[in-house]
Amino acid sequence: MIDQRALPHELIVVEYADYRQVAAAIRDMVVRGAPAIGVTAAMGLALASLQSTAKDKSALLLDLEAAAQELRAARPTAVNLGWALDRMLRHVMHGSPVTADDIRAALVSEARAMTEEDVAINKRMGAHGATLIRDGDTVSHHCNTGGLAAVDYGTALGVIRCAHEQGKHVHVFLDETRPRLQGARLSAWELQQWGIPFTLIADGAAGHFLRQRKINLVLFGADRIARNGDVANKVGSYMLAVVAHENSVPVYSVAPTSTVDLSLPDGDAIPIEERDSREVTEIGGVRIAPEGAPAANPAFDVTPHRYITGIVTENGIAYPPFDVSLPRLVNPQ
Repeated sequence: MIDQRALPHELIVVEYADYRQVAAAIRDMVVRGAPAIGVTAAMGLALASLQSTAKDKSALLLDLEAAAQELRAARPTAVNLGWALDRMLRHVMHGSPVTADDIRAALVSEARAMTEEDVAINKRMGAHGATLIRDGDTVSHHCNTGGLAAVDYGTALGVIRCAHEQGKHVHVFLDETRPRLQGARLSAWELQQWGIPFTLIADGAAGHFLRQRKINLVLFGADRIARNGDVANKVGSYMLAVVAHENSVPVYSVAPTSTVDLSLPDGDAIPIEERDSREVTEIGGVRIAPEGAPAANPAFDVTPHRYITGIVTENGIAYPPFDVSLPRLVNPQ
């Protein structure tokens, strides 16, 4: 995988031979983005099966449960991580594999299938979401949701990419996305690769451009979506959605149905990861705050559904009431 911590200065590809290294890569944000985390966890579990020395099915399943627990604990907010691990375990516990080697082969096959599915799902989301973008539109975007955040193509940036590939002229205002600067480091790098024009702005400048009517649409991703349409996404998304709503600019979250957690009634039930405060007090290892300055560092916030115009998925766009529309898209007949 690409080590996203090194971008945009270096393009470093890393390889792992131990599922514990995969868990650390997720925790340390070598890889990030809900869809990418999910498929990475699936690959990690397949790797754990190959690492295990178990000779029989029951012993191997015990090893897999332990590996899944470690992978699951790597990051708590992105539901795709648990979704992917649950899918992998169901595949071998309730499927046809009989021997330990059958299980290993089945897990490798399923993880590979999930990588292909992710690309296809993202392209379908892109096609649905591109219908929202008119030729000449300016779109506000928060964090990073391109191919780096998925196996390939992307979610919210995938929508912009699809519109660009359709020949629409799109300009993107990229929030820098403090504290880890995913917008400045990653989204700007990806848009450069795709040839899509953009303007990088400080997070706090978005309201200025929204008030000046220079932005037509706000797009961001999601790490978990509750049944009522509340969206947990990179911290700063809530403020962006509120200011967009104040200025009558539509806000869309773009995420695969695997990011929708129908078991949670609302966003208050979504666990919010608290990361190391040094991500706030330092930039690139250089301290910017006084020694001893306390700092809080929630990685995500929750945007209440009243500020969300719609939610773009691979099965279509959900509109309010989300507790009706989202289940229909998650479980289409």
